[in-house]
Amino acid sequence: MASIDTAQAPPRGFSFNDPVVRGVIYQVVVAVLVVAFLVWIVNNTAINLKAQNKTSGFDFLWKTAGFDISFTLFPFDRTSLYWQAFLVGLTNTILVAAIGIFFATIIGFTVGIARLSSNYLVSRLATVYVETIRNIPLLLQLFFWYFAVLKTMPSVRDSLALPLDTFINQRGLFVPKPIPDEQFVWVWVGLAVALVLWFALRQWAKARLEKTGKRFPVFLGGLAMTLVIVGLVWVASGASVSFDPPVLNRFNFKGGLELPPEFVALVFGLSIYTAAFIAELVRGGIQSVSHGQTEAAQALGLQDGDRLRLVIVPQAMRVIIPPLTSQYLNLTKNSSLGAAIGYPELVNVFTGTTLNQTGRAIEVIALTMLVYLILSLGTSAIMNWYNARVALVER
Repeated sequence: MASIDTAQAPPRGFSFNDPVVRGVIYQVVVAVLVVAFLVWIVNNTAINLKAQNKTSGFDFLWKTAGFDISFTLFPFDRTSLYWQAFLVGLTNTILVAAIGIFFATIIGFTVGIARLSSNYLVSRLATVYVETIRNIPLLLQLFFWYFAVLKTMPSVRDSLALPLDTFINQRGLFVPKPIPDEQFVWVWVGLAVALVLWFALRQWAKARLEKTGKRFPVFLGGLAMTLVIVGLVWVASGASVSFDPPVLNRFNFKGGLELPPEFVALVFGLSIYTAAFIAELVRGGIQSVSHGQTEAAQALGLQDGDRLRLVIVPQAMRVIIPPLTSQYLNLTKNSSLGAAIGYPELVNVFTGTTLNQTGRAIEVIALTMLVYLILSLGTSAIMNWYNARVALVER
């Protein structure tokens, strides 16, 4: 058989008409322009600061702040440093964001499912809630909850008594304060061990289901296991928790835990507002699931709750999670509106008071932007990890 001599194609030389070469040139030019623009900004900023006799740097963080903060999670007074004020604003922001995401998710999923209810009254009420809340600006809603609701509450002497030794008045919400003893740390250790075993139980149940087709009640089993482990550790360690209830004195409550009206209004406003958007995401995600899935679940004899929990919602989550991530990010960033009602979050404490006292605008703004960037990237990473776990795997 005659061999076929295949000649290799000659290497291509440099040619601007080559799309590959042209693409590289465009990228290099754009990169040079971006770097030049950044250098110009830095140089121009340095010149302006020098002309105004302003110093730069982050040394101000180790200077005395000289102001008080109304709501903190750890001790802070006028002798504290600016970096401690930064931590107060950061922790207050994370606290509001975490609580807001928790309640917004629960309310949003509940309202979203209610919108698809066969009960006319339930579905109409859910629709009115969604269409009303999401079409009113969030800042206006915060003003409403703060000035029109909480600030019109009775005075301290005429506080409204709620269940479980809880009181609400113009100064905020007063709840009993839990005080665990030194042995309670073992209860936390037992809870951590129980959660690890719960995860292992879930993996075992999943492997058992794939092998035998038999389903194991993971939630009820894991919950029972957690309660037993925590209970045994609690009894064995002798741990105890006492509650310090708020007691009305002459001018104010003594004891307990005081939640200021700014905190309550911000958490409530963010939760209610974001839940309206989450409800629409849930409704759209459920409606994206083929009706044949519901019919197949009915043919298997599943009840309405089981169909929703085992068949419809798990498939809808693949559609819900990506836009749900955006709502979580929006809620975290919208917490900065707490400055409008006096809640000491990061923008209020650091970008407001700290910036006014130190004059370090560039450093303060840069740190604040970096914090929100890290919080957003962290939230996105967690949600993307979860999205990858529930994503449909193609074979």
